Amino acid sequence: MTETILAFNIGSSSIKYALYDTPETEGSNPLQKTEGGQISRLGLIPVFKSDKETVIHELTNGMDHKAALEWMIDHLNLKSEEKNIVAVGHRVVHGGIDYKEAQIISQPIIEKLEELSPLAPTHQPFNLMGIKTISELWPQLPQVACFDTSFHRTAPHLAQLYALPNEFADEGIVRFGFHGLSYEYIASILPTFLGDKARGKVIVLHLGHGCSMCALSNLKSQDTTMGFSALGGLMMGKRCGDIDPGVLLHLMREKDYSVDELEKLLSKQSGLLGVSGVSDDMRDLLASEAPKAAEAVDLFVYKICEAIGRLAVTLGGLDALVFTGGIGENSVEIRRRIIKKLAWLNIEIDDEKNRSQSIEIHKEQSLAKVLVLKTDEEKIIAANTLNKIKLKAEV
Repeated sequence: MTETILAFNIGSSSIKYALYDTPETEGSNPLQKTEGGQISRLGLIPVFKSDKETVIHELTNGMDHKAALEWMIDHLNLKSEEKNIVAVGHRVVHGGIDYKEAQIISQPIIEKLEELSPLAPTHQPFNLMGIKTISELWPQLPQVACFDTSFHRTAPHLAQLYALPNEFADEGIVRFGFHGLSYEYIASILPTFLGDKARGKVIVLHLGHGCSMCALSNLKSQDTTMGFSALGGLMMGKRCGDIDPGVLLHLMREKDYSVDELEKLLSKQSGLLGVSGVSDDMRDLLASEAPKAAEAVDLFVYKICEAIGRLAVTLGGLDALVFTGGIGENSVEIRRRIIKKLAWLNIEIDDEKNRSQSIEIHKEQSLAKVLVLKTDEEKIIAANTLNKIKLKAEV
C-alpha cells in the first residue's frame, strides 16, 4: 500500500489540507497529490470545500479551529487504514533563530514554539493547536514542523540585523522574514520557467491577505520585506506594514494606547481595511466607488513598488519578477498597476497576456521577465516532512 503524507496549513481563519502519495522507490516519480481542500471563514460561518467534491459544506456557526479540524478528519475519514498516513506535516509560521530547517516535533520543540507565539499571535497559536490535536488523535504518528522563517536564514548577516545595540541581536531580535514555504516552492519550480535565469536576480511578490516580497539570488533568499514579526514590511489586508516607531511612541504617550490596543490597531484595524474604511479584501476595494477605497489600492501599489526598488538595489539588478499568492495570482489590475510603475527598470507588461492569465506576462523587449506562478505551500510541507522521516529512519 502506498504511504501517504498529510500536510496541514492552518491559518487565522482557515484550515487547508492535502494528501500526497510518496514515491514507491528512490528516484521514482515525486510526491503525488491525491486530494486536498480547506475550511474557510472560521470565526464566522465556516464552510468546507474539498477538491474531490462539488458540494460546499456549511459548518456550525462560530465553530473554533479545534472543532473544525476534528470535523475535517472525521468527514474525510483520514484515520482510515486505507489512507495509510505515515506522517503529518504542519506549517508553523515562526521558527525563531534556532530552527533553520524543518523539525520532527517533540515536547521541547512545542514549548519553544509556544514562546514564539507573541511574535506571530494571529497564526502561531493555531499552528500549535493543529499539532496538539493530531497528537491527541494519532499519538503514534510522527509530526514535522515546517517553518516560514527557515528559508530566509540564508540571507546575509547584515540583511538580518536591526540598528539596535548588539545585545538585542544576541537575544534573537533580528529580521526573520516569513512566507518562506511559499518562496521555497517558487524557488523549486523557477528553473522550469526561467532556465539559467532562475539562478539570477529574482524578486518574488507573495501578495495575499498577508503580503511580503523576497529577493532571490541563486534560488536563495537574500532579503525580504517582513522582519522580526509578520506585521512588518508591505501594507496588507489588516496589517499596517512598516511604520515609524515614533508613531507608536506617540500613541502610547499622547493617546494612552496599551500594548494590547497597539497590537489590535496594527494587526487587525490597519492596512487595506484601515485606510479604506471599506474592506480588507482587494476585490471589494477594486469594485468600490468610495474615494478611500481607491486611495487604499493606490497606497498598496505605491508601497509594493517602493519595496521592489529597495530589493532591486539589494540584488544589484533584476532578471525576473514573480507574482504569487491570492492577489498576485488572480488580480489582473494590481499586476498591471505595479508593472506600469516599473518602467524605470525597463520592465514592460503585455496587457493581453496579463488579462488572459498567462504564466509570462511581459513584452518581448522587457529587460526583466514577469511571471505569474501559483504557489503550493502544502507540497513543500509534504516534501520536507518526507525528507525528515526518511532521515530519521536511516539513523
